[in-house]
Amino acid sequence: MKEECLICKAPLVYLESDEEMECAICHKKENSKTRCVNGHYVCNECHMAGLDTIVGLCLSATSKNPVEIIEQMMALPFCHMHGPEHHVMVGAALLTAYKNAGGDIDLASALTEMISRGKSVPGGACGFWGACGAGISSGMFVSIISKSTPLAQEPFALSHKMTAKSLTAIGEIGGPRCCKRDSFLSILSAIDFVKERFGVEMERPEVVCHYASQNNQCIGKRCPFNKVNHGVI
Repeated sequence: MKEECLICKAPLVYLESDEEMECAICHKKENSKTRCVNGHYVCNECHMAGLDTIVGLCLSATSKNPVEIIEQMMALPFCHMHGPEHHVMVGAALLTAYKNAGGDIDLASALTEMISRGKSVPGGACGFWGACGAGISSGMFVSIISKSTPLAQEPFALSHKMTAKSLTAIGEIGGPRCCKRDSFLSILSAIDFVKERFGVEMERPEVVCHYASQNNQCIGKRCPFNKVNHGVI
């Protein structure tokens, strides 16, 4: 087994209904459907400890390539193979690349808003909500750059269309989970969407996965980013 439980590395189990659990790190009690086979539970907040370190990375980045930016985030010590940190990182990488490609935003305040919104999407949303947090993060990104609110007209529509585009790409591949795969799919969907709808062209790279050996649920050749599908051995 690769990384699973942050406490003992044992496999995770997903329950049919919520149970009260105590975080093994901060000892906060809350309801959840997720724990490891040994009973350990880690809350979303503890799972994302260290996430704020991405702000400095984003503010100093000059790249127009959001995949490159998120992979730099994925290499930081706080980031795990799977987890709700991806629900922030997708939008943060897109905001940074968008700014560097000429997008008119205050990046510092946009990142603060992205962290606040993304943190509200819990781990396991992909399976329990029918809406992967990485896909939702791309919608949050468009909502931020278009200044959408519940009372907006065109920005409201655009942010929903962005989320739908990302979730369609994720749904076409299917499960099981892979936070890296779904993050890349969402980012590539957003690059195309923003070029078409906002006229800002971020760099769109060929994505080749380097995380398969860390993922117990890797779908192999069915993944569009699998090395074999790109002629990489």
